[in-house]
Amino acid sequence: MEMWKELATCSKIVVKVGTSTLSYPNGRLNYQRLVRLADTLAKIQLTGRKIILVSSGAIAVGAGRLGLASRPADLAGKQALAAIGQAELIRIYRRFFEAREQQVAQVLLTKDIVIRPDRRENARNTLFELLNMNIIPIINENDTVATDEIEFGDNDTLSAYVAELAEADLLILLSDIDGLFSADPRKHSDAKIIPVVCEITKDLERSAAGAGSGFGTGGMATKIEAVRICRNSGIKVVIANGANPDIISNIIAGRESGTLFYCSRKINAGYTDMNIRNTDTV
Repeated sequence: MEMWKELATCSKIVVKVGTSTLSYPNGRLNYQRLVRLADTLAKIQLTGRKIILVSSGAIAVGAGRLGLASRPADLAGKQALAAIGQAELIRIYRRFFEAREQQVAQVLLTKDIVIRPDRRENARNTLFELLNMNIIPIINENDTVATDEIEFGDNDTLSAYVAELAEADLLILLSDIDGLFSADPRKHSDAKIIPVVCEITKDLERSAAGAGSGFGTGGMATKIEAVRICRNSGIKVVIANGANPDIISNIIAGRESGTLFYCSRKINAGYTDMNIRNTDTV
């Protein structure tokens, strides 16, 4: 499909990995998948493309370190686990990437980069400088200091703002879902993945309900919101299953792998009603 083939020309790519991708259902970190992720991204970086990784998992790692079965409900508890887990998570990433001779940098953001122009510009300059130095930024929300007023709430939204900030060509959202289906596959056995979505309606946003895993915060609704943010800047988005990180290589080679939310141009900011269109019959 021609729209998928266009992804082979994308040079700046943001990859977001969710907690469900990085960990087992019990919250324990999936080291094998992390190794494969590092290997895949390091190889892509060698081709001259620029990679930014938005990684969830700090709270899950912190919970694992303390032997907790689920994430706490209160903000202070989440922040404490994030403080424990983020240090461990970046240490693991650094070890795996450096084994592949790829340098990484930790960048922790809060939502004021969207609200305050000075902080937005500072964050943008830092990202561009890291990319110029051939370093892969590994980004997470600064959960330790975030409050209800300034938190992103999920890394799908964060990754969309990062893609916009970095002027990326493509955002890849990896989770435990294969893409956008024509119906809920848990209830409809004949549900099929929609390979390309060119436009989005409010009806689609309202229908995209459901929570993420016990340790994660995302779901399809947050991914559709990420698409909406990226669409305003002409950034293409792919939702795919991250169980095999090699899928990233397939996506940037232009091979159909999940659902592509296609946008050919930057549009005016601000949401208006649009119609959803699928290029295939489902």
